Amino acid sequence: MGMSDYLEEKILNHIFRKMAYTPPDKIYVALYTSDPTDLDVGVEVSGGSYARKLVTFTEPVQVGGKGTIKNTEDVAFPAATASWGTVTHVGIRDASVGGNLLYHGELPISKTISAGDGFRIFAGELNLDID
Repeated sequence: MGMSDYLEEKILNHIFRKMAYTPPDKIYVALYTSDPTDLDVGVEVSGGSYARKLVTFTEPVQVGGKGTIKNTEDVAFPAATASWGTVTHVGIRDASVGGNLLYHGELPISKTISAGDGFRIFAGELNLDID
């Protein structure tokens, strides 16, 4: 998964320019039908009982020379009450509505979500790293 321009700027300003950055109290997973890109311009799923889901992460570990964290628990979205379209990407956001994109990435396999379908990301499948 890639870091958003927003988060890159916050980290660089915080560390190298001593500018305050308050991390969010909660982190959410969002689903997209197009790539949100570093600029946060993708199309997020909406309607049909969709809502972003809370996610928690492990402590960082070194994997292949990168500091990496993974989701600690399954992230289960409820059954859709209407079509969500084809989910192609996920985003990690700092608010349940609106807010800022922190990370984003393409799903290994896109999934079309119709009414009655659910969507689950299993524990350990969301891998965030600093390259």
